[in-house]
Amino acid sequence: MRIVIALGGNALLHRGERPDAAVQESNIDRVTSAIAALAHDHEIVVTHGNGPQIGLLAAESAADPALSAPYPLDLLGAQTQGLIGSLLVRSLHDALPGHRTIALVTHTLVRADDPAFEHPTKFVGQVYPYDIASALARRRGWHIAADTTGWRRVVPSPAPRRVLETDTVHELLAGGALVVCAGGGGVPVTADADTGALTGVEAVVDKDLTAALLAEELKADFLLILTDVPCVYADFGTPAQRPVLGATPADLRRGRFPEGSMGPKAEAAARFVERTGGLAAIGALDAAYEIVHGASGTLVRPDLPVM
Repeated sequence: MRIVIALGGNALLHRGERPDAAVQESNIDRVTSAIAALAHDHEIVVTHGNGPQIGLLAAESAADPALSAPYPLDLLGAQTQGLIGSLLVRSLHDALPGHRTIALVTHTLVRADDPAFEHPTKFVGQVYPYDIASALARRRGWHIAADTTGWRRVVPSPAPRRVLETDTVHELLAGGALVVCAGGGGVPVTADADTGALTGVEAVVDKDLTAALLAEELKADFLLILTDVPCVYADFGTPAQRPVLGATPADLRRGRFPEGSMGPKAEAAARFVERTGGLAAIGALDAAYEIVHGASGTLVRPDLPVM
């Protein structure tokens, strides 16, 4: 079975942890143990979030007096693909002796006129108290929004239209490799209508929506979205909160999950299942093997045909 795994940003950096390199390196073994258990029997493609890492690099770039202007988000996204990809490949090398593993920097095509550029929603960077976040927003020209425990920077998140290196990923899979790619949703680029020339844009593409698109293009059988909760919850955070263990795309859309957290994951799972007839699941990182085998998480299956 061909499985595309989308790792949440919590895979390398948990909420409240310092964004030190050593912290992320220590967390990576937990990630690769979950992947290795599946890689023995299945073809695996891994995508990952980059919210904490790109936010840190953006803050460092904005504060660097040696720069005349901060680095744009597309280039910072490419840096995070290399950083996180290297950590994953090194750990997978040890967890899967003899298994070919490669990290590939990929680019995701978006539309220059996507309305998301006018309505930033994608969280990046660390959580701040409101007074600090608002001061940073004034000083650096950021947009900010409330997250679950504080305030964070938000940036545009245009819809992914195509992962430009999909054919290369196909070839690597055919050669028996485990491929890490489309990290942070991929480097967002637009293409000139006449020449096809690529231009990076100031945005971060949602990694779950990119993972769903990539899984569709790769003809994957299963999209596995791993995060920091064991399953999808209806009425999350309220006294009526309850686990959703099985759902259809229509069920997920009726849930109206928050844009900044479960919303993109639910939409990604719904899109993949609708467009391919395959299966998707959302659940906890530590339970990846159990989720694929139906013992944990929220399984998303196709809508039953109307009789």
